[in-house]
Amino acid sequence: MAECQAQNKAKLISETRRRFEVEYLTDKPDKYDPRDVERLQQDDNWVESYLFWRHDAVDETLKMIDESFQWRKEMCVNDLTESSIPRWLLEIGGIYLHGYDKEGNKLLWIRVKYHIKDHKTILDKKKLIAFWLERYAKRESGKPITVMFDLSETGLNSIDMDFVRYIINCFKVYYPKYLSKIVIFDMPWIMNAAFKIVKSWLGPEAVSLLKFTSKNEVQDYVSVEYLPPHMGGTDPFKYTYPPLVDDDFQTPLCENGPIASEDEASSKEDIESDGKETLETVSNEEQTALLKKINLTEAVSKAEENEKIDSKMKGFKKPLSVFKGPLLHISPAEELYFGSTESGEKKALIVLTNVTKNIVAFKVRTTAPEKYRVKPSNSSCDPGASVDIIVSPHGGLTVSAQDRFLIMAAEMEQSPGTGPAELSQFWKEVLRNKVMEHRLRCHIVESSKPTTLTLKDSAFNMSDKTSEDMCLQLNRLLESNKKLEDQLQRCIWFQQLLLSLTVLSLAFVISLFCLLFN
Repeated sequence: MAECQAQNKAKLISETRRRFEVEYLTDKPDKYDPRDVERLQQDDNWVESYLFWRHDAVDETLKMIDESFQWRKEMCVNDLTESSIPRWLLEIGGIYLHGYDKEGNKLLWIRVKYHIKDHKTILDKKKLIAFWLERYAKRESGKPITVMFDLSETGLNSIDMDFVRYIINCFKVYYPKYLSKIVIFDMPWIMNAAFKIVKSWLGPEAVSLLKFTSKNEVQDYVSVEYLPPHMGGTDPFKYTYPPLVDDDFQTPLCENGPIASEDEASSKEDIESDGKETLETVSNEEQTALLKKINLTEAVSKAEENEKIDSKMKGFKKPLSVFKGPLLHISPAEELYFGSTESGEKKALIVLTNVTKNIVAFKVRTTAPEKYRVKPSNSSCDPGASVDIIVSPHGGLTVSAQDRFLIMAAEMEQSPGTGPAELSQFWKEVLRNKVMEHRLRCHIVESSKPTTLTLKDSAFNMSDKTSEDMCLQLNRLLESNKKLEDQLQRCIWFQQLLLSLTVLSLAFVISLFCLLFN
């Protein structure tokens, strides 16, 4: 059955390409960007996304491709870069990618309060939308995206139905199959009529993708860690530019250099760079052959280096908090603590514990792959066993609180092996709903000696900065306590006032009854 569906899909893709070339390219070859035409002939997933949105109707699909390609050439989508967008638009933070919903879909934030209807700037704003969508599509081909329409603090001057329609068209025509849902937060009642029009633009099948939410309901779709405080969340992220917001999870550096990538394109780049960079993932036979070529001096120095690493690992103390997932227990639960060692190097430790009866494959990804070395970053864990993962900044780069780590894990029920080749094949075939994901934030501990969460010395030897931070937090707590006391006093006063009024009212009523009876 599956083979039959695959064959039918292949026939539809082939027919779509053939008819597009005959019916649309023959007369006006300059109508489209040649790069889009070339991609259409080579990228099956791209053709399939158009077919999927038009329910495999080739005629409708061809019209959609024609409209999409004309738009792409008109907007110069393939050439859009940061420099194509006015700097003030990037600085204001009205549109950006950040965070994930509960299904693991990327969030596209649209802060409507920063949008003022202006025909002079509308083209630049449209380019900004196209810039973010194209940037995401090139990195995460085919993965859905969730649009967060934040309407808090929005006035009538921010309502621009033409711009809203453009955004809808981006997902209906230009980037089909990418829309997961549209979460509309805190919509003013005055805009109800406007969004009835939006529903008509989406069509009956896509109306179910609209989710109208308040502070209580928005957490049904996005967890608090990726919601800002005004939505009831705990995400400390604050938009700034430059640099460009970029928190897509990618493969980090391993301890000895770049690891082998999972997709074919990256694998080709790894092969080309073999002469320049050290290989981290090779087969056991290749490792043996390489080791034979290493002279005695290099072997001795390598052994000494490993001993130093092992001695440093003994100095790590296990993180205190634990996230208990269905496949792995992960410690720490929420934040990776980076602290300076005596040599000035910063490191953090992640401990994974397998709580299943089967081998669990895992891999670590990060939003800043060029910053960190992770060892191991792609491996497996035996039933009941634990694995220590060392995370350290690379090349003296600074740890940022905005950096994130993603730990992905999946159960290997019938594993042919746990070598690099087997793991790579396993991750290509594993179903998305079988993968457990857990995210960690970065926390920087600026101390002269390491804390218990990262290094071996006593936690009581804190730096002056740590003491100042604690004092600051204490002062904040005292201020909060004082505010609560003031509020409590006001409540007591109001209660006393109400009680007095009640007594007076009761006395008045009694007096009135007495007068009536007398």
